[in-house]
Amino acid sequence: MRLGVSLSDSFKCSICGEEHEGLPTDWAYTLPDVVWEIPEEERAERARFNNDLCQMGERYFIRCMLEVPFKDAAGYFGWGVWAEVEWPVFERYLELYDEDGSSEPSAPGELANELSPYAGSLGTRVTIRFRDPKNRPTLQLKPEDATQLALDQNAGIDQARHHEILHLFQV
Repeated sequence: MRLGVSLSDSFKCSICGEEHEGLPTDWAYTLPDVVWEIPEEERAERARFNNDLCQMGERYFIRCMLEVPFKDAAGYFGWGVWAEVEWPVFERYLELYDEDGSSEPSAPGELANELSPYAGSLGTRVTIRFRDPKNRPTLQLKPEDATQLALDQNAGIDQARHHEILHLFQV
């Protein structure tokens, strides 16, 4: 579910198994929190999922990227999270899955993972932007959102906050 790395000059990626220079700049959730709550022996019966899509009954989820820019360096901290969406949004994403959806209008959703550095983030309203088939959709928090996550996404995080986030995950 999460990357296994340490706060050093490099880390071993739990996805590719290779050693990478620098600190981790992303954190991924493999399923929506509500699906993780299903007992493991029942999960495959009650939810259908792969790396990008999940359906649990009449609930639909899309794997997305929530980007929080760095203030003092190039790039961003990427949260690989799930957004819960209504059926028409899910259906449209399925139609565009292998196509460039970057010209599509944005779509509403809700954050389907609790990001532990941001208490209360589960259920946060987001705007989803589809992209090309090689990139997961991005999430933008609503302009009226005054939470720390929204503030960090809009203003960026410095190196101290980046370390704080990694420390919270005991990285």
